[in-house]
Amino acid sequence: MTISYEHGTALMPLLSETIGANLDATVARFPDHEAVVSVHQGVRMTYREFSDSVVTLARALLADGFKKGDRVGIWSPNRYEWAVVQYATAKIGVILVNINPAYRTTELEYALKQSGCSGLFSMAEYRTSNYRAMVDEVRGALPDLRAVYYFDDPSFDALLAKAPAVAAEEVAAIQDGLDFDDPINIQYTSGTTGFPKGATLSHHNILNNGFFVGETCHYSEEDRVCIPVPYYHCFGMVMGNLACTSHGSTMVIPAYTFDAPATLAAVEKERATSLYGVPTMFIAELADPAFSNFDLSTLRTGIMAGSPCPVEVMKQVVSRMNMDEVTICYGMTETSPVSMQTRTDDALEKRVATVGRVLPHLEVKIVDPSGHVVPRGEIGEFLTRGYSVMLGYWNDPVKTAEAIDAARWMHTGDLAVMDDEGFVNIVGRAKDMIIRGGENVYPREIEEFLYSHPKVKDVSVIGVPSERYGEEVMAWITPKEGEQITEAEILEFCEGRIARFKIPRYIKFVDAFPMTVTGKVQKYLMKQSAINELGLQEASKIETA
Repeated sequence: MTISYEHGTALMPLLSETIGANLDATVARFPDHEAVVSVHQGVRMTYREFSDSVVTLARALLADGFKKGDRVGIWSPNRYEWAVVQYATAKIGVILVNINPAYRTTELEYALKQSGCSGLFSMAEYRTSNYRAMVDEVRGALPDLRAVYYFDDPSFDALLAKAPAVAAEEVAAIQDGLDFDDPINIQYTSGTTGFPKGATLSHHNILNNGFFVGETCHYSEEDRVCIPVPYYHCFGMVMGNLACTSHGSTMVIPAYTFDAPATLAAVEKERATSLYGVPTMFIAELADPAFSNFDLSTLRTGIMAGSPCPVEVMKQVVSRMNMDEVTICYGMTETSPVSMQTRTDDALEKRVATVGRVLPHLEVKIVDPSGHVVPRGEIGEFLTRGYSVMLGYWNDPVKTAEAIDAARWMHTGDLAVMDDEGFVNIVGRAKDMIIRGGENVYPREIEEFLYSHPKVKDVSVIGVPSERYGEEVMAWITPKEGEQITEAEILEFCEGRIARFKIPRYIKFVDAFPMTVTGKVQKYLMKQSAINELGLQEASKIETA
């Protein structure tokens, strides 16, 4: 009997340096090669120019009183300054706290307070989001937050103007004193109970993960990677930025947020060799009315991740977008994020039906409820161990101990099966996480928010199938006795207080939920009922677990 265990062998050793040191080495090799192109901002920078901007910002932060271990938040859609902040904070040991641009006041306040941020970078506004007004609304509740800098604003210029007060040599000296195991990034991941948890990641975690993802895509200085996925997530800042800078590749930012025509135009204009996205992004690109007008002949590879990929979509990405070497990745924020990745030369059926094999230097196993490793071909919980596993949840040892066992195995909560060749298929999600267009949505967080509505007695949130997003959020609500409540009231209550992707697409008012004899809500019965009532039978056929 062969058990469901694999370890990633590799001739290439782990990188034993900090993010700043790794960037310096790349700059030394490719000073005049393009590091970043921000298409929507009309900005392009060589590695030397990018490094100069990074060091200038690091000097400015030191001049403004920030030091190793301080937390600084960033709340902004994609722009080149996001990358500059990412590397500048890494150079001086300041911990960058990623904040989802879709967050609203309740979520923003929690993230800044829980992490103890003393600084924040943000856009003043974008589309319908007035970030400045939201910061002003919560700032009184955040005594640690002493400085806010807005891009395209005098506050950011004023910060940069302080750089001459600190010599570049001081930045280098601080960088030399950092350890690669130092925490450098906090990313909030919603839990099934209570508020989001801050996955705390080190230089070693994310630099190596970005590097080996890039190695698996065969990146070199010749590659130009189009990154329409968000920077606040590991997909953008690790698999995107760090995969590029560790190989001398070029980061191409097509727009502030995902826009199919803008992404296709950026691929053509910048001659991208690699393209990232969740399946819904690729679906939108393939469906664009002007798709056939774009020259995508330079594409070679890319990454599809975030949610299961429909077979037909994968085939079209290969045939119509020239991405013969496209790869599938699987992971979670707590593991920096990638544990499994298909290889560029894997058979198409493996790239469609599985999430690939374990990355170098990592271990994975699949266990039964008692913790014993199951035979290959049997379903169990997917666990992973190695350099990628987070340091822990920020200031939350209890939740950390629940996620990482004594042997340092990260319990993902996902159900999986491993075949004889070591390929893994994710067959289900433990608990009740919803994946809507690549965004992880945890029902409990939405339930607790809706509980605070004065007319709501009880609420249960489920995911229902969607042809466009994979899943949509549905809330079943029991009103308090004698109260009348409408869908419009619930939606108005949510608007501006929780991220749009968490707002229920469907709302159903009921007297009670289907329950077991022990009082547990039977969400699978709710889902079956919703599919029938909402006419989602066709969408449910293409849904994958």
